Amino acid sequence: MDLKNIFNQFNNKRILVIGDVMIDAYILGAVTRVSPEAPVPIVNFQKSENRLGGAANVALNLVALGAKPVICSVIGKDSMAKVMLDLIENSGVDASGVITSDDRLTTVKTRVIGNKQQLIRIDQEEVKELVQKELDAVYTQIEKIVQSGVDAIIFEDYNKGVLVPELIAKVVELANKYQIPTTVDPKKDHFLAYQGVTLFKPNLKELREGLDMHVSFDSPQFQEAVLKLEEKLQNKISFITLSELGVFIKDENQSFHIPAHLRNITDVSGAGDTVISVATLCLSVGLPIELIGAISNIAGGLVCEKNGVVSIDKEDLLNETIKLLGK
Repeated sequence: MDLKNIFNQFNNKRILVIGDVMIDAYILGAVTRVSPEAPVPIVNFQKSENRLGGAANVALNLVALGAKPVICSVIGKDSMAKVMLDLIENSGVDASGVITSDDRLTTVKTRVIGNKQQLIRIDQEEVKELVQKELDAVYTQIEKIVQSGVDAIIFEDYNKGVLVPELIAKVVELANKYQIPTTVDPKKDHFLAYQGVTLFKPNLKELREGLDMHVSFDSPQFQEAVLKLEEKLQNKISFITLSELGVFIKDENQSFHIPAHLRNITDVSGAGDTVISVATLCLSVGLPIELIGAISNIAGGLVCEKNGVVSIDKEDLLNETIKLLGK
């Protein structure tokens, strides 16, 4: 198994990412006193940062792995839309699939950090499903991008309204027509709308909520839940992330539980984005499911060792994969 060659095959894979994009904004400062106006800390401003979040963070992970992501989403026609588009384009992501709409707000989540501790989060967003004209506009862009050639499609759902059942069904049909693999990082609202996708990747909590089954990995009901999922979705691969227990991956012929590697976990934020990015690239180069699960499991663990939402480092992932799985 030539892992270096596998990782080199990630280069220039064109991956379409469809889903909810957002800006993660940070206001950072120092707290030395409490306000005389109310019992709240006063943050002496030091700096502010804007970072890409949601489905855009998946695209950042793909860039870090050498791939060429194209992002499709719907954002507002507001002051933060330009900030969003600039961030996307400056990061090396193709923003040609991003549609702006007068009827939406660009989602911004602002975290106020004092003395390295989050004090409050302010969300600017409207959580509502696409109206028909927005759906038609974004699907037109998706169709153009798919026809120009992509190696895989990721559905990255954050429950903000972009991934509505009609759009999901139309894109899956389009992908199947062109024999393009599809992968899903789902949320509860449209959990069972992804019929016919290639790889479906919920975490254990999402599996419970999506199927309305109280199930733990070590219970007999776990296998029953996975079979129920596959019966409803007719997906080819089920990939369940299990937090500190690792991952479980299954296709119609075989299944594997891959335990987590011992890590100094600092922050689990963004780990799911990394896992779906790595799994999709592994799928796009034709790896067997055990290797898809193993490399994705390592990637998820590595990013949990870093503070905040960070993209995977390709060199670190390759070295760690060689160390743990061999050449």
